[in-house]
Amino acid sequence: MDLGLRGRRALITGASKGIGLAAAEALAAEGCDLVLVSRTAADLAAAEERLRATRQVGVTVRALDLSASASVDALAAEFPGIDILVNNAGAIPGGSIDEVEEARWRAAWDLKVFGYINMCRRFYALMRARGRGVIVNVIGSAGENPDATYVAGSTGNAALMGLTRALGGAAPSDGLRVVGINPGPILTERLEGLLRRRAQDSLGDAERWRETMAPMPFGRAGHPHEIGALVAFLASDLSGYTTGTIVTVDGGIASRRKAF
Repeated sequence: MDLGLRGRRALITGASKGIGLAAAEALAAEGCDLVLVSRTAADLAAAEERLRATRQVGVTVRALDLSASASVDALAAEFPGIDILVNNAGAIPGGSIDEVEEARWRAAWDLKVFGYINMCRRFYALMRARGRGVIVNVIGSAGENPDATYVAGSTGNAALMGLTRALGGAAPSDGLRVVGINPGPILTERLEGLLRRRAQDSLGDAERWRETMAPMPFGRAGHPHEIGALVAFLASDLSGYTTGTIVTVDGGIASRRKAF
């Protein structure tokens, strides 16, 4: 399906691997030129090489820490003509309210929560000045299915859901759209590492980590490309009446709650 995105310019954060790279691949397949942002220059270089080897699109990379507002300001100054912003950077640590100390909590929120807020603030203004643009916030399903053992992430994701809905509701007046995606368990390097530790603890063999996915819907975690494809669709004009909406992609986990 041609999504009509050819020639548009997309900026993707957390773009060197996982969901961010999958979103970059999906948008490149639709003919978008890309700006990839991540903290690790070596990973960005590998992502750039991979994309250039398969797609005839422009690829620019910037190694920046988006927990620093100066980095966000620099991106906005250098790339004011972005048509699609995909916020994806940041991972918030697990743990209960007694386990996540303030410094770790603040550092994680500086990157993901305030990073998203600052990116939205700067790029929304630039898009509004041109009267067009789409922001896609990749958030996480813990915001709608909170977990006390992931309290910092649950709370942060809920805040970003509120940001997305608030901006998205007002965006049509500015000719823009703001949407969100709440992925459930997605088979990234980070999740594989967690599953390997779980397999070692429960089965005595880290190499049996795939067995730990058996209780998940469909017996597996989601694939990054399943989120990347949705990013591209939501960013396209085929989804032009969608704003202020957050799409959950978790295999039905959020709909499986048992009544008491």
